[in-house]
Amino acid sequence: MIVNINGNPLDVELLGDDPDAPLLIAHHGAPGIGSKREPAAAFGHLSDVFRVLVFDARGSGKSGDTPPFTHEQWVADIDALREWAGAERFVMAGGSYGGFLSMEYAITHPDRLLAMVLRDTAADQSHDDLAMANARASARVEIDEEKLARIMEGRVRDDDDFRDCWAAILPLYDYDFDPATLPERIASVDYHYATHNYAFSVNRRTYDVKPGLPKVSCPTLVTVGRADWITPVECSETIAELIPDAELVIFEKSGHSPPLEEPERFQSVVRDFLTRHVLSPALP
Repeated sequence: MIVNINGNPLDVELLGDDPDAPLLIAHHGAPGIGSKREPAAAFGHLSDVFRVLVFDARGSGKSGDTPPFTHEQWVADIDALREWAGAERFVMAGGSYGGFLSMEYAITHPDRLLAMVLRDTAADQSHDDLAMANARASARVEIDEEKLARIMEGRVRDDDDFRDCWAAILPLYDYDFDPATLPERIASVDYHYATHNYAFSVNRRTYDVKPGLPKVSCPTLVTVGRADWITPVECSETIAELIPDAELVIFEKSGHSPPLEEPERFQSVVRDFLTRHVLSPALP
């Protein structure tokens, strides 16, 4: 459904039939190419015990392109969705860039969260050199340095160029890459190059939530694939060290997306964590 949030239409889906179940809001990654399909696949299985809200963020998927595409605006949109869903407190979940925004939300609204689940994300951009080295070292693709630089620096020229740059690096993301899936994966994306450019050329330059993480008070699960090239394991280790009592789980046969590459284990780990910290304490 389309919901007007802070002056911009968002494509929103609320999974789960129990109106009294706790709310979980899951944020996709990759601003400009991400969509609600990713968090629905990762967290939709929890709709038997949660109301799972997934959505295309401002400037992504089927949602509107009303600027600004700042972290402050995206965090405000999350909070407005919480209010729209009628929840005082909820579980925040986010993968990759959605993890950036989850941590920003936890720092800005610490009293709103019951728990937080992070997937393959980072607290700053200190890993950029390692990510670029990982890309160049991959045997899967011969890296086009110009395209790699344009997409990582937020300098793609238009939606067609964005699609070409994305196609050039997509094979890096999987633990087991199947080339036959590439055409469909490229064609299934809605491209919003202006959103991506702002996120990568402006937001990422100053992004650093490390100072605020020790103040995060909600139970936090940090997950990451061992073979993640763009937000390597070291990034998740840093987050888990900074957030008090955070739990870190590494998925040995995953790249950037354990929910897709090791779905049964990912679902089990997340469900166990949320049962212990959210569902069980709520029982009489």
